[in-house]
Amino acid sequence: MGRQRLPHTFFAHDTLTVARAVLGQRVVRLYQGERLSGRIVEVEAYLGEDDLACHARSGQTARNAAMFGPPGHAYVYLIYGMYHCLNLVTECAGTPAAILIRALEPEEGLATQQQLRQGRPLRDLTRGPGRLCQALAIDRTLNGHDLCAPDAALWLEAAPLPPDAIIAQSPRINVRGDERALTVPWRYYLQGNPWVSANRASSIQKTEETTQSKGG
Repeated sequence: MGRQRLPHTFFAHDTLTVARAVLGQRVVRLYQGERLSGRIVEVEAYLGEDDLACHARSGQTARNAAMFGPPGHAYVYLIYGMYHCLNLVTECAGTPAAILIRALEPEEGLATQQQLRQGRPLRDLTRGPGRLCQALAIDRTLNGHDLCAPDAALWLEAAPLPPDAIIAQSPRINVRGDERALTVPWRYYLQGNPWVSANRASSIQKTEETTQSKGG
């Protein structure tokens, strides 16, 4: 298993390019001295003030300030007053763009992940943005966290790239905004992976899962 951390330069590119490239990479959380990890199998991209599904659509606020910061940092927010969502900040400082991690395939620390998820079965540990944050003990204390720092408690590691044939795209799930926000194919996922949070390829697909985000 590789241990090469992804550097700031990995995230300092066009958000759609990074969203596709991050599939298959590993999210690692150091929790009470133990590695909890999972491979990224589903993401959504959010691109600035012109994207009406994005938290930056109304400009910078206290809540979304991390999105306006440098690449390679975490943007963690709370939805429904109870579920956290992890985003990866991309592009350059001042450009509010980020990638929502929607689902992981769990790898390390499974017993602890299950404990953090109140004993849920393996398939339900990290299938959805709120679930994966709970399984990896990710909360608002990690908002603005430098994912590339040597002493980071949360980071990304390089892992084998998935074959192009299984990378799929669709509109983002359960977002708000104009017609463009509802239809751009900025959700990327690994087709057929059982941990994808809504594992159907229809371009008009919606979901009723309560852990869904309403914008990254």
